[in-house]
Amino acid sequence: DVQLQASGGGLVQAGGSLRLSCVASGFTFDDYPIGWFRQAPGKEREGVSCINRSDGSTYYADSVKGRFTISSDNAKNTVYLQMNSLKPEDTAVYYCASGFFLNYDRSWYLAESFGYWGRGTQVTVSS
Repeated sequence: DVQLQASGGGLVQAGGSLRLSCVASGFTFDDYPIGWFRQAPGKEREGVSCINRSDGSTYYADSVKGRFTISSDNAKNTVYLQMNSLKPEDTAVYYCASGFFLNYDRSWYLAESFGYWGRGTQVTVSS
């Protein structure tokens, strides 16, 4: 079974940092993208970042560019999301996901592009 486990959320003050981890199992890790999404109360799920495991390309939402960094550790089957300079508007439940698609530019930020989802981890940024 494909499993994705996100962790690392917590409560942090504005300007602080957190690192989220997504551990994957049950599939050939290197062949599939890993994306991070977030969902705040009353809002739609939003694509935050994605990494193409084949060539290492990374993708970011405009709202997090320059603040968040996605990376992967093949040996640990783990993808990280380093979040710096956090803002109250970053408060949400964060999910990692995987799937298969060919056109990253058109697909990475769409929740429907991903068929496998982990349970979320709560990130709360206080002002």
